[in-house]
Formats: sequence, structure tokens, C-alpha cells
Amino acid sequence: MPTPTEVIEQFYTAFAKQDAEGMVACYHPKVTFSDPVFVGLDAREACGMWRMLCERAQDFSLEFSNVKAEGDRGSAHWEAHYTFSTTGRHVHNVIDAEFRFADGKIIEHRDQFDFHRWSRQALGMPGLLLGWTSVIRNKVRGQARKGLENYLQKHSG
Repeated sequence: MPTPTEVIEQFYTAFAKQDAEGMVACYHPKVTFSDPVFVGLDAREACGMWRMLCERAQDFSLEFSNVKAEGDRGSAHWEAHYTFSTTGRHVHNVIDAEFRFADGKIIEHRDQFDFHRWSRQALGMPGLLLGWTSVIRNKVRGQARKGLENYLQKHSG
């Protein structure tokens, strides 16, 4: 069984290749995921989110570092560069991830990033002026949730 550190490294190595199935293979069947945009995803939603993001990613690159694990907890730092498809704007997102493990897999995954910084890059002027408000955050969350639900409906067996 791989160590938690190895699982994190496998996850981000797969992500850098936009290999969603490689990422999903690192997840426990009961994984949960949250970040400032995708909040409270269950296993089906989390796996679908990575599949959707990997399929749709444009001009994507990823670097990860500072992978650490102790006991059933782990963390990593990662940075993604991509074109945000809704606006065509370039984004450099800086993320810190925390993990919890069970049965040699990731059972809890939490990403944190500066939403206002992200929204300034991804949305331009609206993000600059209003990215710190719950109005923009909730709008982005709603659009992301709707996009994920549509993706899951189209790709359900």
C-alpha cells in the first residue's frame, strides 16, 4: 500500500498530465472535497469535477511542492496556470491542499486559495471590484455547481 506522501504525489502527477482517472484512483470511495468554489462535494461529484476540469482545461500547467504527510493527514502546495474558459482570461491560481486518508486513499480533500485574487484574474473588472463580496462568490459557486450537475447528467452511466 502506498504511503500518504506517495498518494499525494501520484494525485498531482496525474493532475499535471490531466489524467483524471489517475487522480480518481487516489480517492477513497467515500471521499469528500471542498474549495472556495466547489463546496461540500461527495465522491461522485468530486470525481466528476476532476474529470470535467481535466477535459475542459485550456493552456494548463501545474506544479506541486511541499508534500507532507504524518499519520492519516497530509498537505501539499500547488499552483495551476490555465485559461478560464468563461472569459478567456489567464489564471495563475495558488492553492494549499489538506488531506485525510483512510485505507491508503484520500478520504477528505480541502483546497484553499484566495478567491478575490482568483476572481481578479478569471473575471477581470467584476472580480477586481466585487470579488471580495459574497455576491460574486455565490454567483461563481452557483455557475460551477450548475456546470458540474450538467456534466454529471451527460456522463452518468
